[in-house]
Amino acid sequence: MSRSRSKFAEATRQPRRIRITRIAPSPRDNGRRPVAKEFTGTIAVPEPRLGLLRAALGSDAAGVRFIDMAVAGRNPNRIIPWVLKAFVDEHHPRRVRIIGEPIFTGRTPDEIGPCVQHEALINVAFAGVETAILCPYDVSQLPSIVDDAEYTHPVVVERDGRRRPGDYRSPGDVVDLHNRPLPEPDTVEEALVFDVPRLGQLRGLVHRHASAAGLPPERVADAQVAVSEVGTNALTHGGPGIATLRAWSDPARVVYEIRGAGMIEDPMAGRIVPPPDAPSGRGLLVANRLCDLIQTHTLLSGTVTRLHLRRPV
Repeated sequence: MSRSRSKFAEATRQPRRIRITRIAPSPRDNGRRPVAKEFTGTIAVPEPRLGLLRAALGSDAAGVRFIDMAVAGRNPNRIIPWVLKAFVDEHHPRRVRIIGEPIFTGRTPDEIGPCVQHEALINVAFAGVETAILCPYDVSQLPSIVDDAEYTHPVVVERDGRRRPGDYRSPGDVVDLHNRPLPEPDTVEEALVFDVPRLGQLRGLVHRHASAAGLPPERVADAQVAVSEVGTNALTHGGPGIATLRAWSDPARVVYEIRGAGMIEDPMAGRIVPPPDAPSGRGLLVANRLCDLIQTHTLLSGTVTRLHLRRPV
């Protein structure tokens, strides 16, 4: 077992103290008032639920940080470093409470797997940290996600307040459960086999493709940086020093897929901000910051990484 995998296993032996509630909306109060009235800290849920909770808190909302999860967490891999851990670190050593709803109506099918992996890895990121995190699930709208919610939460709170153990599984098992082959695109518009000397050619291809797909200049630059970072990782972390890029687009997004022989051994890679003096560990983190979604599929032969950028409406 590698050193990073060993540390990962050690961190997952004891799950964080967390609960999940199943939201079942009612005509009287939308099923949310009991959650709002017991909470102080930060609330990261999508609109319009965010506004409902702010209104329910009334004057108590002054002490709460409100975050639109559909914006800050549109890439699920951003949530641990820049939503949850940022808030916990800001208030250290005080105990904090968080409401976070990463899986909500409106998530695309491509986003669900990374969201579930994120929920599992919260148990690693906050192992030993004194915090309470409540994750609401609207099971009336998302009944198919109930099993995954049970797997990633040690404690479940029903709507009537009853608590019971969840069907909790180790984060590593849940990450592996959603390590699935990615569906093939209908059409591939560009392809390139590259090595280190061809990284400049890689960036040029991305610039041309993203520009032709209608991304604004700042997002074209983001695509170049993200693909370059992930491409460099694919070349330098194991394997023969060669990787492939495929690019395509549809009306909603532009996608870049990088396939290399390297392996991502630490599931927390790209989710933890390294110390300023760390010599490495920022490539996937940067890509997560810049992209609207990142999917990965790890095989015995290497790793497939897909970078998604939304096209302007």
